[in-house]
Amino acid sequence: MGPMIQFPNINNFLSCSFIKSNAALGNGQTSGPLPLQSDISLSSCVMRRRLWGNCCSDVAGGQSAVGGTASYHTSSAVNAPNEAVEAFLKSRGYQGLYSQIELSLSASNLRDRDVLSKSDPMAVLYIKGRDGSLQELGRTEVVLNSLNPKWIRKYTLTYQFETVQYLVFRVYDVDTQFHNIDVKVLKLEEQQFLGEATCALSQIVTKSNRSLSLDLGHGEAFSGPAHTRKFGQLTVYAEESVASKTTTELILRCSDLESKDLFSKSDPFLVISKLTETGISVPICKTEVLKNDHSPKWKPIFLNIQQVGSKDSPLTIECFDFNSNGKHDLIGKVQKSLADLEKLHSIGMGENLFIPVSVGQNYQSKVLKSQLFVDTYSEKIQYTFLDYLAGGYELNFMVAIDFTASNGNSRLPDSLHYIDPSGRPNAYQRAILEVGGVLQFYDSDKKFPAWGFGARPIDGPVSHCFNLNGSSNYCEVDGIQGIMTAYTSALFNVSLAGPTLFGHVVTSAAFIASQSVANNERKYFILLIITDGVITDLQETKDALVSASDLPLSIFIIGVGGADFKEMEILDADKGERLESSTGRVASRDIVQFVPFRDAQSGDFSIVQSLLAELPSQFLAYMRARDP
Repeated sequence: MGPMIQFPNINNFLSCSFIKSNAALGNGQTSGPLPLQSDISLSSCVMRRRLWGNCCSDVAGGQSAVGGTASYHTSSAVNAPNEAVEAFLKSRGYQGLYSQIELSLSASNLRDRDVLSKSDPMAVLYIKGRDGSLQELGRTEVVLNSLNPKWIRKYTLTYQFETVQYLVFRVYDVDTQFHNIDVKVLKLEEQQFLGEATCALSQIVTKSNRSLSLDLGHGEAFSGPAHTRKFGQLTVYAEESVASKTTTELILRCSDLESKDLFSKSDPFLVISKLTETGISVPICKTEVLKNDHSPKWKPIFLNIQQVGSKDSPLTIECFDFNSNGKHDLIGKVQKSLADLEKLHSIGMGENLFIPVSVGQNYQSKVLKSQLFVDTYSEKIQYTFLDYLAGGYELNFMVAIDFTASNGNSRLPDSLHYIDPSGRPNAYQRAILEVGGVLQFYDSDKKFPAWGFGARPIDGPVSHCFNLNGSSNYCEVDGIQGIMTAYTSALFNVSLAGPTLFGHVVTSAAFIASQSVANNERKYFILLIITDGVITDLQETKDALVSASDLPLSIFIIGVGGADFKEMEILDADKGERLESSTGRVASRDIVQFVPFRDAQSGDFSIVQSLLAELPSQFLAYMRARDP
């Protein structure tokens, strides 16, 4: 198991809060006043924005027109990132998939520590830090006289795919004299300990029913003789906090727009805003700018019901004439809900735009001849990353290790492959431990294909894809420790050679992924390539990657050592230019993420965060392309 990876000061930024419940405890009494639900913090607002993003069309002009950026390249804009939010998160060391998870707890067959009645249990949740320290995240209410409690109060915390979030649950029997005291101020050392359980959050969310039962034990923190008596069980249920997964696709157009420019037609774009209960208008969506067009038809836009509030929530659709100075002229607007827009589409009629005009000290609406039409209105359910995991999809880890001579003699301390007798892992081992330590929880059998490349096996030619376990028949090893053992063994059974070629291992990984597709398996594969140098088969690797882009496969490349990896970054299409094969075929999606190990270890970012942050979006891009 890899080391625990945790964001710095995670709970100072992402507070774990309880959801207030007025439900009664055990016999209708409460253990004291329930803590009020805290106000929505900036962090929770940011998290929700990161989850859903802003809605916009996919043309740079429209984004520039209303303060967006040209970085939105996806047509499914409901999943597009919000750069301001991402900058806010990354400035604090956060990146990747964020999802609010609500945990519910229950227990069974608890120990009875009371003489004349049953125990009065309370549960406490902690998160374990990288150094093994525990930070308390919250407490449930006290359930009176129960050995099988079902606690009402929930835990809300943020699931981060690219980290291993270890949770510790402790159950206490609260003494009668403390029943009227707020649980937040109870001194735990004054309560009777009933048991402890530990798990990773990823172990819960990958269950088909998102429910995990754990045996309660004595716990490492509590000294004393070993207990053979059973402490009972704790059941944890996880639910993703998503108000709605319904996404609406709209294609809007206007007719007979008035010209706001003196010597040319208007350059129209739309801004869709929702109205809050206080009457404030909040922009949630924008289209591209269409130049010199009085009858514009914009590209599809996507709205999530959660962004809007509800299907009947009032929306304002404003049509502006774009001006490069940022002072855009209002051409006209309409106020309609999604339900109204659906009706306009069904009857095929337009809605006249209006514009506010001042009459004395008041404003009146002047109806224009310009009209808004809804050419397309459709709704669909868009499943989340966690939905797919709960539905049975697995993430299967594969690794390929560079054994070229440029790594240096593995028996010398200056080699990148040097095995330190003290047990300190080298760069290759650290990368395997950290990446594999996260991904192992998403693979049920934990049998990982492992290859080497660029070496000469005993009495053989140089191989650019050999099984790390030494077998000529199968490539899998058992668990992360199996990879580590096979890697160490291989160092003593091969001669480092070269050159550095990726094409063979990419093709091998792609073959496994294609076989999985042919067998209708619910699997997505991640190939980790660890290398110390620049590849010499760049075009062949491009061809293999373009071919693999249609498969359930992502490829992570870690560059170790001090080589110049500029050419490697060509394989990572983060800048928007997708790979092209020698035959002119363009990759259907970006499946490569590259990071130099030295960069990934600087500052607050770990290699896991740097690499795995892209995986959920790559997974969803693959799934949604198959089921649009």
